[in-house]
Amino acid sequence: MDIVTLGEVLIDMFPMQVGQAMGEVEAFTPKAGGAPANVAVAARRLGRESAFIGKVGEDLFGEYLKWVLDEEGVETRGMRFDPEARTTMAIIAMPDEDSAEFVFYRNPGADQRLAADELDHALLQNTRVFHFGSLSLTDEPARSATVAAARMARQAGAIVSYDLNYRPALWKDPDQALTQAQEVLPLVDVLKVNEGEVALLCGLGSVSIRDLEGVGAATRCLLQAGPRLVVVTLGKDGSYFVTREAQGYIPGFKVDTIDAVGCGDAFTAGLLSQLAVMEDWQSQLTAESLTRMLIFANAVGALTSLKRGALPALPTLDEVNHFMQERKSL
Repeated sequence: MDIVTLGEVLIDMFPMQVGQAMGEVEAFTPKAGGAPANVAVAARRLGRESAFIGKVGEDLFGEYLKWVLDEEGVETRGMRFDPEARTTMAIIAMPDEDSAEFVFYRNPGADQRLAADELDHALLQNTRVFHFGSLSLTDEPARSATVAAARMARQAGAIVSYDLNYRPALWKDPDQALTQAQEVLPLVDVLKVNEGEVALLCGLGSVSIRDLEGVGAATRCLLQAGPRLVVVTLGKDGSYFVTREAQGYIPGFKVDTIDAVGCGDAFTAGLLSQLAVMEDWQSQLTAESLTRMLIFANAVGALTSLKRGALPALPTLDEVNHFMQERKSL
């Protein structure tokens, strides 16, 4: 297997109107979502084998989400069904096309109840990349299951990837989120964060890091904690990469964004889909190689912003290649 993801697959209730706060939206439409599931689907559309591990309710939404992943060609034998908890739902409002507000119906949701003894060991021990996010770290038993899965995959030689994906409403307080995020960093090879998440992890408050020197200084504490590669996403403005030997900034593609939800997941899949096929990935952490990889990842994210909904908007490899070729000719 090229990429195995673990965490939440859920129902995203997208607003019918963009430009309204949560209390102003008049109608929503359900779509499949959840960051790790988005990464698995995006990787599949980019030509990689992928699998998803997680838990849904033994309900119509849970059955629907499994069907969606099956239809996309994602391996779902690692999914579990909970007869006692409902499939998690996220209500989304979009004050503008580049920002979103989330309310999670998860008290608890089935995704929080994945236990370590429910993990599919064969998937974890036979994958090139293992990816997870922070939503599976908010509560037990999913927290212990996530850590156990990361350890198992790492011991089997997989690249371990972590997207902080910080959702404040799901944590008791920022200190708890920080503690859990820092505890898993020694297990992580590739860390994906946005600007605000770097500030959270490194105790920088609201300090801006939008320059190469600032990014290098801010992420030094993260590299010392374990990751070999830290990628900082800046939305439509592009991304930074930082390793112990190199760092750089890759500008974003200028597009007319319709919906930015899921673009970070698409970006992550674009990066991991390339790392997954490298025989000696650590030797490829050069400025030249990472620049090439992040240009591709930026393109995957940019294309995702051109359609409504996260999972439905994820592009195919042909679409990404065509988009990049068009931009070269401009």
